[in-house]
Amino acid sequence: MQGRKADEALRLLVMLTACRRPAVSLWYLEGIPADLAARVINSLTIPTIEIGAGPYCSGQVLVFHDVLGLTEGHRPKFVRAYAEGFQQLPDALSRWAADARGGAFPGPQESYRLPEGVGEAITNWAPSNPV
Repeated sequence: MQGRKADEALRLLVMLTACRRPAVSLWYLEGIPADLAARVINSLTIPTIEIGAGPYCSGQVLVFHDVLGLTEGHRPKFVRAYAEGFQQLPDALSRWAADARGGAFPGPQESYRLPEGVGEAITNWAPSNPV
């Protein structure tokens, strides 16, 4: 987290203001307080993308591992997990492996079928017959 102290926030504002050039087409803001990000965004004319910088940016970034809860331990404040994949993933993979080894996967519901009439058309085919 940066920009929590007055000198850090001011330094960030000065740096961003100094970097307003035609060659800069996007700003990426990470780990700064939302109200500071809003101040920065209001001073820019280009899009901003954020991770951990609040809701005021033009776009949001979040690593899908965080969204799916695939990491163990500490979650940054800006992460909202929509699943607990770290706990669910091992069980899901074990069940899939057991089904695959046991012949239950793939089953008819996961398999494509030939359209009607095609099966009959290939019944008499042999490698020696031209197509």
